[in-house]
Amino acid sequence: MKTKAESPRSLLALEVLQQFRLIYGSMRQYFRLVEERCGMSGSQMWVLQEVQRTPEIGINELAMRMGVHQSTCSLLVDKLVTQGYLVKNRQSADQRRVGLCLTETGLNALAALPGPAEGILPAALAELPDVALKILHLNLNELIRNLPSKDSACAGTPLAEITESPRPKDE
Repeated sequence: MKTKAESPRSLLALEVLQQFRLIYGSMRQYFRLVEERCGMSGSQMWVLQEVQRTPEIGINELAMRMGVHQSTCSLLVDKLVTQGYLVKNRQSADQRRVGLCLTETGLNALAALPGPAEGILPAALAELPDVALKILHLNLNELIRNLPSKDSACAGTPLAEITESPRPKDE
């Protein structure tokens, strides 16, 4: 007689858990490589990459592209401006609108990028056929529905920040 731990359903659940571990571990390893090569987080590199794709992009549009809150995006941008990777330019037509541009330092950082700044998971999702992406979306919604506790704020946090190792308090 099989125990519950040996049932095909529990074995399948364990295999799915291992798939999540593989995905999470792969993302962590990739973002470590990004930080090692570029000297900054994947989130910061993603900002630089989006500015490279669309020079003079505004913070609101940038936040929308990254799927993060505008305040989160502003903090990332301000840090990159302070560090000399980006500059803010006022638009001549509307002085209230600020467009972002890369500096030479920002371009150099992007040259060291080992792959997509947003990470390997968004790149892999973009490669899925539409039907597979829709099915995955439905199944993940069902999984999330069954989670006993959820932190919805995580949905607006870049993957690079979620997969980061906590830094010691003295840094």
